[in-house]
Amino acid sequence: MINQEISEILGKMAEIMEFLGNPADKFRIRALQNAAIAIGEASDNLELLAREHRLREIPGIGEGIAKKIEEYIATGKIKEFELLKKAVPKGFFELLGISSLGPKRVKILHSELGISNIEDLKKAIADGKVQALPGFGEKSAQKMMEGIDIKERSKGRRLLGEVYSTVEEIVENLKKCKDVLKIVPAGSFRRMEETVGDIDILVTGKNHVKIMDYFAGQPYVHKILVKGDTKTSILTNEGLQVDLRVVDSNQFGSALQYFTGSKLHNVHLRTFAKNRGFKLSEYGFFKGEELVGSKTEEECYGALGMDYIEPELRTDNGEIEASFKHQLPKLLEPKDIRGDLHAHSTWSDGASSIEEMARRAHEQGYEYIAMTDHSPSLTVAGGLKISELKEKKREIDALNEKLPIKILFGTEVDILKDGRIDYPDEVLKEFDVVVASVHGHFNQDNTDRILAAMENPFVHIIGHPSGRLIGQRNAYPLAYEKLFKRASETGTALEINAHYSRLDLQDVYIREAKRWKCLFSIGSDSHSFKSLWMMQLGVALARRGWAEKGDILNTLPWEKLKKVLK
Repeated sequence: MINQEISEILGKMAEIMEFLGNPADKFRIRALQNAAIAIGEASDNLELLAREHRLREIPGIGEGIAKKIEEYIATGKIKEFELLKKAVPKGFFELLGISSLGPKRVKILHSELGISNIEDLKKAIADGKVQALPGFGEKSAQKMMEGIDIKERSKGRRLLGEVYSTVEEIVENLKKCKDVLKIVPAGSFRRMEETVGDIDILVTGKNHVKIMDYFAGQPYVHKILVKGDTKTSILTNEGLQVDLRVVDSNQFGSALQYFTGSKLHNVHLRTFAKNRGFKLSEYGFFKGEELVGSKTEEECYGALGMDYIEPELRTDNGEIEASFKHQLPKLLEPKDIRGDLHAHSTWSDGASSIEEMARRAHEQGYEYIAMTDHSPSLTVAGGLKISELKEKKREIDALNEKLPIKILFGTEVDILKDGRIDYPDEVLKEFDVVVASVHGHFNQDNTDRILAAMENPFVHIIGHPSGRLIGQRNAYPLAYEKLFKRASETGTALEINAHYSRLDLQDVYIREAKRWKCLFSIGSDSHSFKSLWMMQLGVALARRGWAEKGDILNTLPWEKLKKVLK
C-alpha cells in the first residue's frame, strides 16, 4: 500500500512543478514522473526494499528520490511536497482529474479566470469564459465537460489495478493471524471488475473476537468505522474502505456466493431458484426446509442442478442459463499464458532495459516476450526512427544468444490519421510482431482507420482497440461489427490490453468478437519490468469476456506462435 501512496505523491510533485513552470525543473519533473510510474506498477514492497538498501533496484529511482522515499517511510511525509502544495490552488488536483486538463492548462484557467475547482470551471464554461480564452474554444470546453461527467460518474470507485496489490497485501497479512482458517476477497474485486468500490473480505476462524482485534490493529488501518464480532469496517491509510466479515465455516460457500454478487446475478439466481422450489440466502441454499448447499459455492450451484459459475462471469449476461444447460466455456487460466506480446523498454518510453524486461518475464515462467517500442510519429514517447531499429535488433539478437527466453523484435506502430502505418512495409516485414495502435485524433470515428491497418499483411495485432482510458477518456466511436468482421477475415488479432488504466477491449466486446471467431492477444503494455504482473488483469478481463485458451494468441508455445505470426 505504501507503494501507491509514494507513487501518488511523486506524481503530484511533478504536476505542481509543471504548474509552477520553472524551466530548471524540466529534468526533475521527468524523473519524478518516471519514478511514480515505476513505483505504482512495482510488486515489491518499498519498505522492505528500503530496509535492505535496495530502492535503487527500481527503474528510475536515483539517490534523490530514494531519500524522499526513506523520508516518507520514516516520517509519513515528504517536506518538499508539503511546501509545494502551498503553491497551488486547493482544487488543483481535483481539476487535474479531468482528462483534458494538464498542469499548464490549469495554470492558464487559474491565472486568467481565477478557476480553483471543478465548480468554478463548470460555471466558467456555462458563462462562455473558457471558450473565449486563446487556445481553448468550444471543442476544448466540450471535452472538459465530458471529462467532468466521467469523473462524477466514477466517484467513489477506484481502478482495479490501483487497489490490487493493496487487497493482496491485506489478505496475506490476515493469513498470518493464527485464528484465520479460510480467507477470500468477495464483491467487485473478486469479479475483477475494472473499477471497485468498498472491498469485502470473508473469513472463517476459530475466534471471531481475536480475528477482528488483529485486523483493527494493523498499521494499514487509518480509521475504524465499525467494529463487531462478525463485521469490522476500516479505512486504510489511502482511504480505501475494507469490510471484514467472519462467517461460520459451514456457511462459507453460501456467504461467499452472496457477497461476491453481482446484484443482478444474485437477483436472477434467486428468481431461477424460487421457480424450482428453492430458497437462497447467505446462510444457505434450501429446498423447502432442507439445507441442500452452504459449505462451498460448488455445492450451492450444484444443488440447483447447475455447473459452478466463475466469479468473473456473474454479470447476469446469460451465465445462469448456460450453467444450467452445462454450456459454460472452459475459461482461460493464468497458467495458459506463454508470453507477453506488448511491452516497452528504454528504447522508447519504458523505464527498464530489454534485458531487465526479459529476465523478469522468464521469472514469471514465460517462453517469450515481445519488445514493442513505439514508432517515430509518437515523439512524446520517444518513438524509434528507422535508423535506430538495426541497433535495437542487434541488442535483441545478442540477448537471445545468452538468455533462456525468446525476445521478439517488435513494434507498437502508430496507425496514422489516414490509416497508413508509421513504418513502410519493407521495415514492417523485418519485425517478429507488429502491434498497430491509434494514439491520436480520439474524437473522430476511427473505424476506417483501423480497418485499413488490418489490411496490411505485416500487422499482427490491433493494440488497445477502443482507445479509452478508464475514468479519463471515453472510447472513440467505432463500428464494432465491421471491426470484428474484418479482424476475422484478415486473421488480425485484437488486443486485450491489460494495463489497469485501459483494460481494452471491454468484456462485452470480447464476447461479441468471439462470436465472429476473432483471435485475441493479451498484452501487459508494461513500461517497466515491475509491471509485467498486470498480465493477470488482462487474463481476468478475457475471462469476463468468456474467452478460452484457444482464443488467445499468446497461449501458443513459441514454435507454434512463430508459424502463426508468419
